[in-house]
Formats: sequence, structure tokens, C-alpha cells
Amino acid sequence: MKSGVVAIVGRPNVGKSSLFNRLAGSKISIISRHPATTRLKILGVINRDQGQVLLLDTPGFELPRHQLGEFMKKTVLSSLTEADLTLFVISAGGWKKEDEQLLQEVKRLNKKAFLIINKMDILPRKEDLLPLIENSRQRYNFLEIYPCSALHQEKWDTLVKIIFQWLPEGEVFFPEGQVSNLAREYLLAEILREKILEKTYEEVPHSVAVEIEDICPAKTNPEMVVIYARIIVDRKQMKPIILGRNGERIKAIGQKARLEMEQVLGKPVYLQTKVKVIPDWRDRPDVFRRFGYGQF
Repeated sequence: MKSGVVAIVGRPNVGKSSLFNRLAGSKISIISRHPATTRLKILGVINRDQGQVLLLDTPGFELPRHQLGEFMKKTVLSSLTEADLTLFVISAGGWKKEDEQLLQEVKRLNKKAFLIINKMDILPRKEDLLPLIENSRQRYNFLEIYPCSALHQEKWDTLVKIIFQWLPEGEVFFPEGQVSNLAREYLLAEILREKILEKTYEEVPHSVAVEIEDICPAKTNPEMVVIYARIIVDRKQMKPIILGRNGERIKAIGQKARLEMEQVLGKPVYLQTKVKVIPDWRDRPDVFRRFGYGQF
């Protein structure tokens, strides 16, 4: 029996969360075409006859611009430290400055690592991959180099089998039915945040957070779940952007979030949202810790 911690690391927007969900076999971490969506360490559990993989999705590694960013960087480094194996993800577009900075941390810790070259679909010719592979081999003694497309590739059994080959002998940590460590409140908050990013990213960027205030049965229908959520922004001018004209945008956001929440909970959902302004909340650990951020 084998078991171990496998950390997925890389700079923002290289497709770590898409890869994480593919390997975990279900959508656990929210995804976005925009960088720096993941804000904390998320656990996915992979169970096979060979044993159990504790898969970690981590924030994108970059220079911090606020205190939340500093905690996110520490989260990446702590995940690297505890990992038995690291999946170092880069884009098929080649090595960037943040990739090189993160690789220095991998070298410093002398971690066992695979190189995952994601977004293969952006290459006009497969032959263009060969120079990148050769360049990568010169940078570090990667155990494996695995080109893929996390968005389009369907089968991942080969990569999972290779991962198990490099894990230590050990007992399983979680029962077979458990797929993640995410609290229900955080998962629901992330679903709503994902839909907000889909609708408002160009205007709001990443200055938005979501806090679930309460989850309870509906008074008139015990089978329905009522979810009270607060959407947090850091400036007053962001509030009308979230709401939209006559509340149309927040209504559309809520409808999409509610449908996914119903799939997760297996029950009808009534979602009630409100928008609150908390200036500079990303530089206030006393605030963003309430949202689950800054805990690693």
C-alpha cells in the first residue's frame, strides 16, 4: 500500500486547478481563465488499489502585492515542504520569470518533482515541444516530464500510475468516500466567487471575496436549503458593478451559483446575497482569515 502528499505548484494561470480537478476526478477547486483564482491549499483525495494520494492544489506563485498575497506565497512554500512529490506545472509557452523563481525553491528543498507541461493545445506543432523538454531537463533533474492539456485531455490513468510509483509505502489517511477537506461553507462560497469572476472579472478583478453567513432549512420547506452570502469588495465603486443595472447582474450570478450549489448539496437552494464594502480587506488578516484565507 502506498500513500503520500502530492503538491501541484506553479505560477498563476498555468492550469493548476484544472489539472487538480482532472486528477481528483471531480470539481473541487474553482477554475477561471483569469490568473490568481486559487487562494488557499485545497485537498483532493485519489483512491486506487495501489493506495491513496493526497493531492494539494495551491495558489499561483508570484511576488506578493498585499498581505493576502504574502499568505498565499507562504501557503505554496508550506505545501512544497510537506509534499512527498511535487507536480511543477508550466505552460507550453515556455519558462517565465515566476517559474524560475519557484524552481529555485524546489531546488532549495531538493524536492522530488515531475514537470507538467500544460496547455499543449496552444502549440501549432508538436515538434515545438522538443526544445522546451530539452531546456527543462537542463534546469532540474525532473523525475518525469509529462506534456498534457488539462482542459481537453480526458484520460489521466497513466499520470496517476506514474505518481504512485514514486510515493512511499504507507497507510491511507481518509476513508474511501472522502474526496476533499473543504468545509461546506467554503465550497459554497467558492462556487459563488467563481460565478462572480465569470461575470465581472474585467471590472472587479480579484478584489472580491465571499463569506457564507448562514446555511439553514427553509421555514416552509425543510427540503430546501437557504444560503445567506455576503460578497465583499474593497471599494464603493465596485458595488454597483456587482449588482448591475436594476440588479440584473447579481441576479444572473446568483442563478448560476444556485444551480451548481444544488448539484453539490443534492437539494433545492434559495440563495440570498448582499454586497458589502470593506476597504483594503486584502491587507487585513483579521478580515480575510474569516473567509478561510491565510491558513496554511
